[in-house]
Amino acid sequence: MASMSQLIALLSYLLLSLFTASSLGEAPGEGILNAEIGRLNNQSLLWGPYRPNLYFGIRPRIPKSLATGLLWAKVDNYVDVQDSFRYTCEQHEGMAGYGWDEYDTRKGGVQHIHDAGNKIDITTEFVKIPGGGHGGSWAARIKGEPRSDAPEDLKTTVVFYVTSESLGDSVEVVPDGDDNGFEGDVTFVGNSEVLGDYKLVVTKGTGDHPHSDHPVSAQRDLDKTTVQSISVPTEHLWQAKNILFQQLKASVDEVIKEYGAENAPPPWQVYNLGNRLGAGNMHLVQKNFEGPFEFDILFSSGSAGRETTSEDLSREVKSTTEAFNDRFADIFAPQAPFHADKYRKFGRSMLSNLAGGIGYFYGQHVVDRSYAPEYDEENEGFWEETAEARGRKQEQLEGPYELFTSIPSRPFFPRGFLWDEGFHLLPIADWDIDLTLEIVKSWYNLMDEDGWIAREQILGDEARSKVPADFQVQYPHYANPPTLYLVLEAFTERLQKTNGSQNMGRHEHLSSYTVLENAHVDNPSLGVEYLRNLYPLLRRQFLWFKKTQFGDIKSYDRDAYSTKEAYRWRGRSVQHILTSGLDDYPRPQPPHPGELHVDLMSWMGMMSKSLAKIADFVGLPEDVQEYNKVSDGISHNLADLHWSESAGCFCDATIDDFEEHTLVCHKGYISLFPFLLGLLQPDDPKLGKLLDLLGDEEELFSPHGLRSLSKKSEFYGTDENYWRSPVWINMNYLAIVQLRNYVLNPGPYSHKAKNLYVKLRKNVVDTVYQSWEETGFAWEQYNPETGKGQRTQHFTGWTSLVVKVMAMDDLSWWTGTHLRDEL
Repeated sequence: MASMSQLIALLSYLLLSLFTASSLGEAPGEGILNAEIGRLNNQSLLWGPYRPNLYFGIRPRIPKSLATGLLWAKVDNYVDVQDSFRYTCEQHEGMAGYGWDEYDTRKGGVQHIHDAGNKIDITTEFVKIPGGGHGGSWAARIKGEPRSDAPEDLKTTVVFYVTSESLGDSVEVVPDGDDNGFEGDVTFVGNSEVLGDYKLVVTKGTGDHPHSDHPVSAQRDLDKTTVQSISVPTEHLWQAKNILFQQLKASVDEVIKEYGAENAPPPWQVYNLGNRLGAGNMHLVQKNFEGPFEFDILFSSGSAGRETTSEDLSREVKSTTEAFNDRFADIFAPQAPFHADKYRKFGRSMLSNLAGGIGYFYGQHVVDRSYAPEYDEENEGFWEETAEARGRKQEQLEGPYELFTSIPSRPFFPRGFLWDEGFHLLPIADWDIDLTLEIVKSWYNLMDEDGWIAREQILGDEARSKVPADFQVQYPHYANPPTLYLVLEAFTERLQKTNGSQNMGRHEHLSSYTVLENAHVDNPSLGVEYLRNLYPLLRRQFLWFKKTQFGDIKSYDRDAYSTKEAYRWRGRSVQHILTSGLDDYPRPQPPHPGELHVDLMSWMGMMSKSLAKIADFVGLPEDVQEYNKVSDGISHNLADLHWSESAGCFCDATIDDFEEHTLVCHKGYISLFPFLLGLLQPDDPKLGKLLDLLGDEEELFSPHGLRSLSKKSEFYGTDENYWRSPVWINMNYLAIVQLRNYVLNPGPYSHKAKNLYVKLRKNVVDTVYQSWEETGFAWEQYNPETGKGQRTQHFTGWTSLVVKVMAMDDLSWWTGTHLRDEL
């Protein structure tokens, strides 16, 4: 490994030299540095468990390439095998929890799967090993350990598969076994245009194997590993479980034909694939174990110059785990009152599962580009007209497109969600800003020529298999909250703080990848260049929002400071505004084309403020003035069009029976949006009234976080009850951030903000932690009365924001007379 260490040291020295030259004002290397950082980012992020819908599946983030997956099942009887196979992450599948305990997207990590139904705990260890010119090598270790309630002779079958999605690529089994299988390792050799030459080895591993006295043992020797090579239409390769069942059925039929049902061998031999090597684009590798087991999967890139070994894997797993724990303590160390070890373990798990939910998706999606006039939603009763237009089924497939994204939930939402993504990336940005910027760029590469990005990215047949047909169609007049600006805002703030200074040596115990993880902040010229390249897309999106989501002021003679700044979500039905992200939250009834939505107005205010900063960074003063004018108009119009003095909160607006502007106040998250997005000044009297609402236990404040809707509302807990009472962590996170800001920015409400901050921060963390401890899962939402997690399990998207909440300051000491130095 000396040569690899020397390479890493040389790379670190090269990058440090380039950074130092930049800090001294030497610009000639900037273009070279930018290109080199881009190349290194692509290399270090090429491979990963980028099939997060599977319990374990490795692929590169390139289309039509090599892909792998893992399946297993208990095989102690004939009846339950089909239902026992684990492959795709599913809700309520007999799991006592699963997920990554440590995981870094650039290096790898360790995942534990507690399969109570099959009475076995599976551990998957995955690491990347840099080297060569094709994304390096990687290795994985699969371990099985029977659970405490398992029989001593627990029988488990494990299937690892390799597929090649591209017609021009090849992957073949080296035929060094016999007719019945492989005594030792199984070796594949392959080649592709992107990956070059490579070798993949599935080691013999350790563990006992089941036996029987049945005559079939002469052909089905379970001490051996079997491989079955088959050719599958490319579009069906993702259906590995169904394909495996087809092959197993053929194997069962062979046994029954030869021995009859009355003289069948035991199930662990019945459900065993025959050893059939040959050409094919899918290779199924089956191992059978009795009791605990372990084996390795070793992928060696031909350009790396050396083959990956099990010793490499052991060393890198240890190194990766240690490095992860060190970095977590450095970046996300929980602050009081969360100093106990249990919170550190919890935080590491939440962050790891957020990052472990990053996936690569490729394929077509379904879009209705009919631009039917009904979709303008200009008439009273428009929701009936739009329903009729959708019923004409004018959608078509578009693409293919690719997306690198962090998903909300591996079992239930294994695809990209635009409004979720911005929240997902906030903790990831603290950990690895360059990874975050890669994901942001991937989203903006999906933008069409008008500035629209589909709010839900359902790319390819595999992704569509998880979504009912009625929800697959995307509409280019539908928006979604622009949460990626939360990330861009955080990025620009870090660039401002860097202010040209370099601090490359501050984490000397970290690996050379730290250079990549923070390159666009540690070298401001790279960061500004990133913003300069992204800015035209950001502006296009902003103008698309202005054009398609405008609200009508003039037609109804509304009295407002600005005649332009009012907004309305399109895509409304009687009960839902799915496009807002707050699906069933109560809105004015009946829907009206004159509605104005305060949450959308607030998002536009946040977007314009962020764009003004970005335009300033890239040297566009006229654009800065334009965004500032929009921000000013929104600031005034929030008060003129949406503030209710009698209700003491912000409200949606509509047009009444007399064609007059009127407010409809459903107290809850909607009422808080200008506060949640930081649009209120510290001395604004409206802030004081919102804090009163937020802290009222009969309205929004609960022992488990802020309720989505006031407890006094007639709609509280009714119908779907999706956003009509439950506690959502993303909204609570925004509230906690702003409460902290109003504590540290002096004003008349700082003491009130401090008390709410301290209580809400503790309530939210303890709620998510307790449910995680009890169930093994993070959840989509939490019951405001009991604190129990509910709806989607393993919701490690924005619920993982608790990692940032735990790392925030403990302000219980704050008195308003001084600030501690560390703040």
